[in-house]
Amino acid sequence: MDRFRPLALLTAAALTLPGLTALSSAARAADADLARNGGFEAGLDGWTCTAGTTVNSPVRSGDSALQATPAGADNARCAQTVTVRPDSQYTLSGYVRGSYVHLGASGTGTTDVSTWTQSAPGWQQLTTAFRTGPATTRVTIYTHGWYGTGAYHADDITLVGPGGDTAQPPAAPTGLKTGAVTASTVALSWSPVPGATGYAVYRDGAKAQTVTGTSATIGGLSPATAYRFQVAAENEAGESARSATVTATTTEGPDGGGTDLPAHALVGYLHASFANGSGYTRLADVPDSWDVIDLAFGEPTSVTSGDIRFERCPATECPNVESDADFKAAIKAKQAAGKKVLISIGGQNGQVQLTTTAARDTFVTSVSKIIDEYGLDGLDIDFEGHSLALNADDTDFKNPRTPVIVNLISALKTLKARYGDAFVLTMAPETFFVQLGYQYYGTGPWGGQDPRAGAYLPVIHALRDDLTLLHVQDYNSGPIMGLDNQYHSMGGADFHIAMTDMLLTGFPVAGDASNVFPPLRPDQIAIGMPASANAGNGHVPPAEVTRTLDCLTKKTDCGSYATHGTWPGLRGLMTWSINWDRYGGWEFQRTFDGYFG
Repeated sequence: MDRFRPLALLTAAALTLPGLTALSSAARAADADLARNGGFEAGLDGWTCTAGTTVNSPVRSGDSALQATPAGADNARCAQTVTVRPDSQYTLSGYVRGSYVHLGASGTGTTDVSTWTQSAPGWQQLTTAFRTGPATTRVTIYTHGWYGTGAYHADDITLVGPGGDTAQPPAAPTGLKTGAVTASTVALSWSPVPGATGYAVYRDGAKAQTVTGTSATIGGLSPATAYRFQVAAENEAGESARSATVTATTTEGPDGGGTDLPAHALVGYLHASFANGSGYTRLADVPDSWDVIDLAFGEPTSVTSGDIRFERCPATECPNVESDADFKAAIKAKQAAGKKVLISIGGQNGQVQLTTTAARDTFVTSVSKIIDEYGLDGLDIDFEGHSLALNADDTDFKNPRTPVIVNLISALKTLKARYGDAFVLTMAPETFFVQLGYQYYGTGPWGGQDPRAGAYLPVIHALRDDLTLLHVQDYNSGPIMGLDNQYHSMGGADFHIAMTDMLLTGFPVAGDASNVFPPLRPDQIAIGMPASANAGNGHVPPAEVTRTLDCLTKKTDCGSYATHGTWPGLRGLMTWSINWDRYGGWEFQRTFDGYFG
């Protein structure tokens, strides 16, 4: 869319050298092992694990060790947050067994670190080091396995360095109560606790969410099911005791899934970091018709850094821009009204290439920081241009090998796991990266094709169970061959019908009938259209929007293209952009409202 050096350890011999004894003794006296229950002798005390338990065999020392088993989209992460001293050096170490076992630290305030082993049939020591930032007082250490691999074991995890300042955790929260309850969500609120910097919400004894305010909505719940909730207050010293328990039972029947979207949703991009000919639109002025609002854009500090920043439009460019406080208040107001507000990464000018695991981890950290700062509901991936391209040896969309693809998939899975089932994940690829894959995939058998052809397919496929919405940009596109083996061009309903039918039917990749990209669910699909002729090539008038929806949801007025099904559960429409629709008198919004009511 437009627009480490390891920590040097002194040897025993070195300690006897003149002039070194006093310095070394002082350094050793200041250092301590800060990891709590690193040998797992007290069960999982101090650790928060998504899929972990303690076992008596195998153990590296003592009587217990951690065993954790990745499953599906869960990499079996176990973590604890440790109080540290700013601008200080730390060494993280542990022993692991298994395949693809990782040990790392996040929230360091400098460069987050991790180390891993591909295969450790016996106990293998992993060690890494980091220096905390000038304001860092808490660091999270963790271990995890990898998706689809077997159980791993960990034992004797240590974090050696200067101890943090002694402080007391806050008091336990009071006043916990339930609010609105749906088939998949429960709203909670509680009284503020003095000295708390955040709150951890527990569902049936497991941590479900961490927030900075005194309310939360827990999603991903099953209909007609009773759940128990508690909340604990947090500060730099740790976590309080948990509150009294409240119970809530979800309602009957589906209500849009864990992300709680309406059956038919209108998605729009809001120019939040720039202005153009459409003018700046304040978030509070976005009409209630818009169910998902994508803040455009978060962009990288450099193409390969993975460091995403979201800079709001300056007043010199957007004279009517609201203050940060008003912007954040508008986000909360939209969410209170049932809307989802996401950060969109990329756009025409935001090329993102996660070529290394370091860039991947930086991406996760920086995107999380944006989401947490603004209290957002999720993330939209709008990688364009040369962000994604396939290496010549990468020929199977089900088993990608290209680093920028593999690292993006890993980063998105990590973010989804971090924020839980209610995290909204959307993607806005161009047709070149998706439907063109019916004819061409990567460089092709002779190596002469554009390596970007179909490059989004492995990302979509790997994340299809986590993906909330796919809204391909059916604009700024060249002719694309549909499943009728005819080329379809922008400008009318036929193009949208053919492109959407491919997503809902599935298609052979590069013409290989034995290698089919499976269909997505209709509730995962929104059709991307320009809001007006000014917004981009491929705009269609309201009558063609209506004909597109009639054909796909009712199989009427389909024209020359014969669809392969009827999908009344099609989620809805996406447009570039809310600003351009306002510029055009809200024509796109009115068309959607008129059709779905």
